[in-house]
Amino acid sequence: MVIVKEKPKAPLEPPPRELSVVRVVVLVVVLCAIGFGVWQLASKETPAASAKSDAVPVYSPYVDVTQTPTYPFQLPSSNPVSSVYLAFIVSDKEEPCTPSWGTFYTLAGAEQGLDLDARTAQLRSQGGSVMISYGGQANTELAVDCTDPAKLQQAYLEPIQRYHATAIDLDVEGAALADAAANARRATAIAAVQKQLAAEKKPLRVWMTLPVASSGLTAEGIAAVRATLKAGVKLAGVNAMTMDFGPGEGAAHDMIATIEGSLVATQAQVQALWRAAGLPSSAAAAWGHVGVTPMIGVNDVTAERFTTKDAHELADFVKQRGIPRVSIWSLNRDSQCGGAFAKVGELSDTCSGVEQKPLEFTHIFSALRGTKTAHRAQAEAAAAPQTHASPEADDPATSPYPIWRPAAAYVSGYKVVWQGQIYQAGWWNQGTPPGTAAADSPTGPWQPIGPVPPGSHAPGLVKLDHGNHSRWSPTTVYHGGDMVTFEKLPYKARWYTQGEQPLDALPADPSAPWEPLFKYPGEPNPGVEGE
Repeated sequence: MVIVKEKPKAPLEPPPRELSVVRVVVLVVVLCAIGFGVWQLASKETPAASAKSDAVPVYSPYVDVTQTPTYPFQLPSSNPVSSVYLAFIVSDKEEPCTPSWGTFYTLAGAEQGLDLDARTAQLRSQGGSVMISYGGQANTELAVDCTDPAKLQQAYLEPIQRYHATAIDLDVEGAALADAAANARRATAIAAVQKQLAAEKKPLRVWMTLPVASSGLTAEGIAAVRATLKAGVKLAGVNAMTMDFGPGEGAAHDMIATIEGSLVATQAQVQALWRAAGLPSSAAAAWGHVGVTPMIGVNDVTAERFTTKDAHELADFVKQRGIPRVSIWSLNRDSQCGGAFAKVGELSDTCSGVEQKPLEFTHIFSALRGTKTAHRAQAEAAAAPQTHASPEADDPATSPYPIWRPAAAYVSGYKVVWQGQIYQAGWWNQGTPPGTAAADSPTGPWQPIGPVPPGSHAPGLVKLDHGNHSRWSPTTVYHGGDMVTFEKLPYKARWYTQGEQPLDALPADPSAPWEPLFKYPGEPNPGVEGE
């Protein structure tokens, strides 16, 4: 019998070990901890660089304060959004450490000449915010000629306090951008202002607005940001002026592609600048420190045009990247040149030079999340209890304009005070009181300017005739064209009159026999030739 030996079997592999629930949980925790540590090393966020990629973008247009005609940014019909950057605060021509609006008005002068205090108060009463922009392309930025540190700090602080600004914008361009000493002075002063306001529990957001090329910030711009961060300023971010790129940049051929490319480059530079300042930021967070400001319509480089189609594409780009600030230059220009018959290609301070609907750029960008519209704020204000003073509270001695009178005829542009508020006539009207829904509507006869600022007083009258006329007499017969002086003021007879005393109430009643030959500064006077 033959015995056949079986081939030995391979030893059996041990059965796989079963993972317990506890082990699985521990493994997940360890992996998460490792991942979080790697992320921290890569991004290492700090409070000063904690902007997220999903930052809520807010649209706040620039308003050229000294542009003629004065733009009524306080009216919802002229400004559908509730926040604006008022431009530009620069050095006074005679006193470089004195802040002025475009060298044309001191802060007090802007209250008298532009009603700026009242307009900003009106916007704030609707839930809006006022931001101040310093510098700009023209004139002299404060830090360039003001070399006294204490005076410079005060010069930056005054507009913030006067207009209750919650954010400021340092628009540094041209020769000022290359001035290293001015950059250092500005940075030190702004850091001190920011620290002072923080101690008063009034946090101040600070933006730097700088020119960019298709490759991003210029070397001078990078140096200015670096100096600002080094001084301890907590920068909200860098606002890129995506305009006037010039030859060889591609903007004349494809404006939106050039703008988007410049923003991508600026974001990389911002990330590097923050890290170099000891405030490292991830790529996503760096977008939270980038703003964008196109010049709507025809740019100063007239071959470059930013259209409403470009605006729609830029709004989409802003949403995708989480850019927290969008502005335009400027709200004054957000209309079509030529009205019904468009003037395309025109470069103007008061219109865009491209085909558009009224305020179309603003309506496009106001759709961005986080942009509160003035229409909404107005509805909220309308629902709140009204706190107007009674008509008896209007005192001519403390009112910057005449008190409204039913008998007076008001031409377009005339300003009055009624129930503690300043109004401006939109068109000729008589007997229609301001302060009603119909009167104050966009097509109504009165436009609200804002509340009478504290400390106001009646302005001095301006004589329109300086002739040496005889004093008015109640017994003398006067004919049309005769001129007299009454209580040191000149008057002209409209028709035959005797015994009817001239009145100094402005504007004069059209049925009164005497026409005043004087007015308040800046007010229209339709009855006088040459006015």
